[in-house]
Amino acid sequence: MSYQESTGRRRRATQAETGRHAFAARRLLAGIGLALALSLMTVQPGFARGIGPQSVADLAENLIDAVVNISTTQKTKGHPEVKRPKLPKGSPFEKFFDEFFKNENNKRRKRRKVRSLGSGFVIDPSGIVITNNHVIKNADQITVNFNDGRKLKAKIIGRDPKVDIAVLKVEPKKPLKSVKFGDSNKARVGDWVMAIGNPFGLGGTVTVGIVSARNRNINSGPYDDYIQTDAAINKGNSGGPLFNMEGDVIGINTAIISPSGGSIGIGFSVPSATAEPVVKQLREFGETRRGWLGVRIQTVTDEIAESLGLEKTYGAMVAGVNPDGPAAKAGIVAGDVILKFDGKTVPSMRDLPRMVAKTDIGKAVEVEVLRRGQRKTLSVQLGRLEDGEKKAEKGDGEDDGKAEPEKTVVSLGMTLSAISDDLRASFGLEDKVEGILISEVDPDSAAADKGIARGQVIVEVNQEKVAKPNDFIKKVEAAKKAGRSSVLLLLSDSKGDKRFIAVRIAKEN
Repeated sequence: MSYQESTGRRRRATQAETGRHAFAARRLLAGIGLALALSLMTVQPGFARGIGPQSVADLAENLIDAVVNISTTQKTKGHPEVKRPKLPKGSPFEKFFDEFFKNENNKRRKRRKVRSLGSGFVIDPSGIVITNNHVIKNADQITVNFNDGRKLKAKIIGRDPKVDIAVLKVEPKKPLKSVKFGDSNKARVGDWVMAIGNPFGLGGTVTVGIVSARNRNINSGPYDDYIQTDAAINKGNSGGPLFNMEGDVIGINTAIISPSGGSIGIGFSVPSATAEPVVKQLREFGETRRGWLGVRIQTVTDEIAESLGLEKTYGAMVAGVNPDGPAAKAGIVAGDVILKFDGKTVPSMRDLPRMVAKTDIGKAVEVEVLRRGQRKTLSVQLGRLEDGEKKAEKGDGEDDGKAEPEKTVVSLGMTLSAISDDLRASFGLEDKVEGILISEVDPDSAAADKGIARGQVIVEVNQEKVAKPNDFIKKVEAAKKAGRSSVLLLLSDSKGDKRFIAVRIAKEN
């Protein structure tokens, strides 16, 4: 065999081998690609390209008949009559003015009907409908409009302005399509949700989005704990349900943030964990029955926590105690920081009202407080909030007597004086207000940064009472020696309302 023939055979053999390897490699890559595609399909069933649910048509079709439109009518009072000017008898204008003012006042006496629209949902086939309180507030007539065209008059079973919920009752001839509450505590940021409602009076409208955030506080009430969603919610959606993908109601659509009045993807729903107990109480009693502690509380800031020696920022600081409330009877005092309630840690000030409200009236609960660096556990028998609200606030009843006049001192940017009769009159301080008067505040001081102003009174420093300016100086020096970077002040306004403020200790010349 020649050299050329031998070389050709080897080349062809090499090419064949290379071809076999390339074919095997292509098959391997194809297999990997198929496996990857299958795995993605397995991880995201029912989703198109990982963007969202392929369709919610079946879910919407099953739920939409349980969602209702609510229309209300309110008769407004007429405008005050316009007084007719006095004219000389026989004046040529007399007849003209008589006719004009007669017609004008007839128009003003007429009552106008104001109509509004909202949404709601049936929670019981017998005819129990849930909506927002603001949807039916001041309504003279409420009509529930169903998806099949039926219209039924509704009466109010109960309502709760604090969480903006109302329970209505209609009388259907046959059982209604209804939905049930789910567990909003299981909803996670990123979960898909669906809103159905009556935006702009258009009727049953379905929108889809996700849970954008949890535990939102929009300063609308004492129990704010909203679910935030980007599912489109507009005017008229109020009172409608927010569903999870199992078809359970996890929220009641209540509010939006929008400069234009339309949806910009920031809507808020009352979570079912908050709404369901309220609905149950309204159905059973026609009113709410919340637990009551009888304290006025404020936020524990980082500076307040440091001044009290707390290892982390949590709890609720007691700024005032109702003298007739359960807390006062149990020995809780202003300045206590409530760390635990009924065995559960209080994460922040705004969590405590919800924890108390959900607790049974009359139940004896253990409350752990921090008082002057020491932890104490007190037993409190809860009262009823609605009863407590009927009692006038009387303050905490603390009184150390009047301080003797003393020269002013300047500390932490504040000019401090003992309260004399003249200063009490000049600053309009009520008799019950005692302590050290702040007569001036340096605008460049830490005190000014905290909103402290002239005319306020320092009642306590680091939870100890003070009556004279020198008392304040001593407390600040003691805090410095203890290595504290701030002092905790209990301030009172001229009427005796109190709050705590932590002020950083500045180096003085």
